[in-house]
Amino acid sequence: MSASVATAQELPQAGSAWFTAGQEAIQAIIDREMNTNRARNVILLVADGNGVGTNYATRLFAGQQAGGLGEDHVLPYETPDFHSALVKTYNINAQTPDSAPTAGAMNTGVKQRFNLINLGENAIHDDCSTVAGNELTTFAEIVTGMDKSVGVVSTARLTHATPAAVYSKTANRNWEDAVPEGCTAQVDIAQQLIQAMNAGTVDLAIGGGGRYFLPEGTETGGLKGRRADGMNLVESFTAAGGQFATDTASFYALALDGSTPLLALFNDSHMEYEADRADDDEPSLADLTRAAIEYLSQNENGYYLEIEAGRVDHANHDGNAARTLRDGVAFAEAVAIADELTDDADTLIIVTADHEHAIAFNGYCGRGTPIDGLCYDVSATGEKHSDELLTGADGLPYTVIGYLNGTGSVLKESGNGFSGARPELTQEEAQDLDYVQQALIPMSSETHSGEDVAVYAKGPWAHLFDGTIEQNVIFHVMHHAVNAE
Repeated sequence: MSASVATAQELPQAGSAWFTAGQEAIQAIIDREMNTNRARNVILLVADGNGVGTNYATRLFAGQQAGGLGEDHVLPYETPDFHSALVKTYNINAQTPDSAPTAGAMNTGVKQRFNLINLGENAIHDDCSTVAGNELTTFAEIVTGMDKSVGVVSTARLTHATPAAVYSKTANRNWEDAVPEGCTAQVDIAQQLIQAMNAGTVDLAIGGGGRYFLPEGTETGGLKGRRADGMNLVESFTAAGGQFATDTASFYALALDGSTPLLALFNDSHMEYEADRADDDEPSLADLTRAAIEYLSQNENGYYLEIEAGRVDHANHDGNAARTLRDGVAFAEAVAIADELTDDADTLIIVTADHEHAIAFNGYCGRGTPIDGLCYDVSATGEKHSDELLTGADGLPYTVIGYLNGTGSVLKESGNGFSGARPELTQEEAQDLDYVQQALIPMSSETHSGEDVAVYAKGPWAHLFDGTIEQNVIFHVMHHAVNAE
């Protein structure tokens, strides 16, 4: 005798909104079509330090800022039309990765050594003699050979690890404005960018880091130079026909014609955190994304654009979740703009991170607990949390977000070593913009962690992102997409 099987609609839970949403979710996945077109354009969006945990916190924060409970919020790249995978981020010689080789892996297709950019496995950190013969070919160089345009946008210094991976090859990621005496195998990273722009390998570069392009003791558009060699890279760039900007007004006066090389440097060092940004000094990451796409789209052969939200990483290093989350939301807005301005038929959009941080999340918080605040208890009725703060065994409330290490360590140095206890903390104090999360191990700067990050993609060959992959596979999807028959 065969048992009768109830259809989904006959189940007692069929009237639940959760049940209906689940059916709609799988139908959206069923309805996906594999896009096997050749990609004319590739946009790689990297939120530095935005691993699965940091992304989770950003999701809740964005949802709560929009007036919801937060947990059910969907970021622009978390929709069913994006394919996804987990990404292993370790470097050749490091369990916990550095941004330079992780970005390099995405731009060359091979994993690299800690603190190096776009050099092969035989190169050694800080050893200039190992540069020659170990230089790797970048995705930017490949697509330039296909007559595509190349752009890089970052809220960090343009000479910083992730943006530098688009164009630079160096034995030390910190050789931003100088190399050691006697090093003739390479020039510093800032010089490499200008060389790449003058050669047509990079057409557009927008970010911070002006101090490394100007001589020490000079000032241009509010940027104060720090180059000890006296080189004025901005002057040499503009003399070669490039256009240059240092603030919002001068940036929007530039020609987004796609043919005149464009360099914008908005700060001596990194651009401001989103929470501290003034519109007249610096455009938003979403605005920069829009401008970059408008510029690069002038090339009928297409383009490669890397966009980095660099300051997600820096706020994590500071143990400052409030700024981390605001820059995470700004990144999500940039992704939405990139998606809006492009066509899935010919543009591969990839959203990912280079690594995660030592961020951690406390429990057992009720729904809607402010992700940037103290943990409320679960309510027995309804959906939202109770208004009772949960406490530790010490009787004190605790924040949802903490870090395993950092400047916010509850252990303080004294004459007899380290000791300490958690201080009293109110909800208002915990949600202050400048609040530094409590941490365990005392360190001058919070560290990266080696756990996986996620990758989300849509457009040609995005379905190749599936399961758990090595980070260098991201390059191979991009390379396959632009060469597909």
